[in-house]
Amino acid sequence: MYELSTEYWFDSAHFLTDYHGKCENLHGHQWRVTAYIAADQLEEGGTDKGMVRDFVAFKRIVREECDALDHSFLVEEGSLAPATIAALEGEGFTLTILPFRTTSENLARYLAGRLEARGLPVSRVDCNETPNNRASYIPER
Repeated sequence: MYELSTEYWFDSAHFLTDYHGKCENLHGHQWRVTAYIAADQLEEGGTDKGMVRDFVAFKRIVREECDALDHSFLVEEGSLAPATIAALEGEGFTLTILPFRTTSENLARYLAGRLEARGLPVSRVDCNETPNNRASYIPER
């Protein structure tokens, strides 16, 4: 088994709905994302010969997915009143409405799905919300 990993990051704000503690309030993180891709065999021909995947393409895809969330307010769908959403958008804030509670665990799963949809053989995604706190998602193979 061969495995590659690359890291990138994004800054965003969020809050946790139905949570009782500091994280129920709006706050931000510099999320560090480590994506892993794996293959049983290396590519046998073409540009990727002798590789799992070209690091240049792998890094670009991970960076693009992180950049799509960078400096955005991550909002769980249905957690804010429509008038609040409209007011924030009216003030020019960038919102990313997601169909899940915006935890590290769910963000790791979301990013794994986004990377898989772009053709990467994802074996794991880590999502750090702080230097010491990390959630990992490992897709079923």
